[in-house]
Amino acid sequence: MTTTALRCVRCESPLEAGDLRCAVCGREAPVTERPRDVVAVQVLRCTSCGAAVSYDARAGAPKCSFCDSEMRLEDRADPPEETERWLPFAVTREEARARVKNWLGNQGFFRPADLQRRAKLESIKAIYWVAWVCDARAFVTWAADSNLGAGRSDWAPHSGEAHMHFDDLLVSASRGLSASEVAALGDLYPVADLEREPTPPPGDVPVAHETFDLQRSGARRVILGAIERATRRRVEDLHIPGSRFRNVHTSSLLEGLTSRRVALPAWVFAYRYDDKLYRAVVCGSDARGITGTVPFSWSRVALVVAIVLAFVVVGALVFAAVS
Repeated sequence: MTTTALRCVRCESPLEAGDLRCAVCGREAPVTERPRDVVAVQVLRCTSCGAAVSYDARAGAPKCSFCDSEMRLEDRADPPEETERWLPFAVTREEARARVKNWLGNQGFFRPADLQRRAKLESIKAIYWVAWVCDARAFVTWAADSNLGAGRSDWAPHSGEAHMHFDDLLVSASRGLSASEVAALGDLYPVADLEREPTPPPGDVPVAHETFDLQRSGARRVILGAIERATRRRVEDLHIPGSRFRNVHTSSLLEGLTSRRVALPAWVFAYRYDDKLYRAVVCGSDARGITGTVPFSWSRVALVVAIVLAFVVVGALVFAAVS
C-alpha cells in the first residue's frame, strides 16, 4: 500500500498527487504548489482502437502496437496521469510464440481444423498496458431476493451489511486491451512485484508503452465504478443466502482508498486466416495467460445445425406415427 504525507483535513484519508477532492468524503483537497511551466505532452493515438502510446521510434511507430492500425500525433497541454511502477517481463518472445501456436491448435470443434497450420503470423509486439492497482475499504449495504425461506413463494427478501477490504484490486486503464482480454489475463499478474523502472523483455526487444488517458478526477470515477462492481460480486458470492437470487442492489460507502498507476507486460500477436486479421494476447508475466479472437468454421456449425434439425424432424415423424 502506498503512503503519502498529504491527508484530507476532514477524514484523514490519504490524498494522492493530482487529487482535487478527497476520494472518501469529497472535501476539496488543499491547494499545493504546482510547477509554473506546463509541459505539453505528445502521444500517439490509434485511429482504430483509440489506444494512446508514448512515442518510441524503435517500437515501430506509427503503427499501433495493439491492433496494427495507423497512429496520429496528439498534443496535450494538460498531461494525464503518469505510470509509477512497472511489472517486469518474465515471458520471452519465443515462449509467447510457442504458446500462441499451441493455443491455435486447441480451439475446439467449431473452429477451422487447419487453423494452426494456415494461420499466418503478421506481427509480434511487446507492450506495457496501463492499469490502477487499488487498496480500498468500504461499508456495504445490500438487498436481494433469494429462494431461502421462500416457503410457498418462489422468492423471499433478504438484506445485510458488511465491511469489505479489497487488496491489490486491478482496474484497467487501457484502451488498447478490451475488458474481456483484461479479465482473462488480469489474475496472472503478480502485482506485488512492481518495480520503479520499466524492464525490457528478454532479448532486448523494443517495447511500446501505453499512456494513461484520464486525469485524476476521471480516474477516480473509473476506480469507484470498479469497486462498486467488485462489492456486488462479493455480495453475490458470499453474502446472499440460498442457491438462487435476483434483484441484487448494493450501496457502498468508501472508507479508504489508495491507488498505484502501473504498467503491465503483454505480447500482442496479429495473425491472418483467410485474408482476415485476428489478434492474440499473451500475459507477459505468465505464459499460461492467453486470450484473443479466433475464426469460426461455419461449415461445421451448419453441419451441427443440420444434424439437430434432422433429429427434430425424425422425432416429430415418430411421434406422429405413434399418435
